[in-house]
Amino acid sequence: MTAAPGGDWPVDRRTGTARALHGPWPPPAELHRRSVAVCTVAGPTTLVLGSTQRPDTIDRARVAHSGVEVVHRSSGGGAVLVAPSAQVWLEVWLPRHDPLWDDDVVRSSWWLGATWARALEGLGARPLAVHRRSATRTEWSDVVCFAGLGPGEVTAGTAKVVGVAQRRTRAGARLHSMAPLDWDPAPLVGLLALDDHEARRARGALEDVACGVRAVVDALRDTDDDNVVATVADAVLTALP
Repeated sequence: MTAAPGGDWPVDRRTGTARALHGPWPPPAELHRRSVAVCTVAGPTTLVLGSTQRPDTIDRARVAHSGVEVVHRSSGGGAVLVAPSAQVWLEVWLPRHDPLWDDDVVRSSWWLGATWARALEGLGARPLAVHRRSATRTEWSDVVCFAGLGPGEVTAGTAKVVGVAQRRTRAGARLHSMAPLDWDPAPLVGLLALDDHEARRARGALEDVACGVRAVVDALRDTDDDNVVATVADAVLTALP
């Protein structure tokens, strides 16, 4: 592990398939201290389902034909499509004795959303907002993660930029956070168990619910994918409290 630029956060730079990256982390010997992981997807495009999401949400034939892998994450919420160099993905481990710990599950991720907002604004984004209330559900939020809005998530206007989810245990909390480089709901919708009419309706409903980091940081619009990922990840690490 290395150290975050501005604080006492050990940084674990993890590279692997989405399935591997959603596996156990950090190691048991590291559960006593805070840490942050920068996750780099190497492997197939993967449809990541929430922990309680039903398998019949997706069209297995389309998924098999597309070569997309399907995994479940340990936290709840709707599906996310991840691929190499397509998102900025950071995870945080926070033990219960950490000063940032909050027993209130609604408040507990606000600090992480605020960290992302500071980082993106520092790169030139217009003012962003952190959702500081309970989850807001929509027609599609049980199916698609970015269709709803949960505590600590970051928005530009009404569009979600950063998704946040967490799994809490007796030892602490693992917080997932992710921002797409660009937002296009069509590839994800194409893997869902929807008929043509429902798919068209879903694409229309989901078109403006989210946006990528390129859409909020003008300086990154013409930057190649890997450099966008590295630039944003380093900015978030620097902004950690």
